[in-house]
Amino acid sequence: MARISVLVGSVYGGAEFTAEQVCQALQLQGHQAAISDAQSADQLLAEGSDAWLVVTSTTGSGDLPDNLLPLFLSLRDQFPLVPKLRYGVVALGDSSYGDTFCGAGRQFDELLAELTAVRIGERLQIDACETMEPEQLALPWVESWQRQLCEALVEA
Repeated sequence: MARISVLVGSVYGGAEFTAEQVCQALQLQGHQAAISDAQSADQLLAEGSDAWLVVTSTTGSGDLPDNLLPLFLSLRDQFPLVPKLRYGVVALGDSSYGDTFCGAGRQFDELLAELTAVRIGERLQIDACETMEPEQLALPWVESWQRQLCEALVEA
């Protein structure tokens, strides 16, 4: 099974609760999944994970939450190439914000692709206008994601 670092960006706690639920679901599938408290690229890379799962809300005008921003900036500035790393993104947002909808998740997705990480599955975008319980959409998605992750790791 995979070692998965769950990276959380949360303002009001919704993304954090969703990440905790997703992490528990991954553990029940036999993965070594844990919510990371890394604030730098070096700390995150030292965790030695096979995959990163980003679960983040969006704040402001498509911005990353303050608790995830230092890690994002460190990855962007240090730019460690991670071609063997697999990742997924669960982005929470509000479609009434138009072009900035799920902007934080999109930014992290783009950065990880630039770092040569390989995304597993499609990015999940959860709209607060459609659901008040994002974990209800994230849990079925992560079930599929973890199966695809296992297949990708076997093929690697």
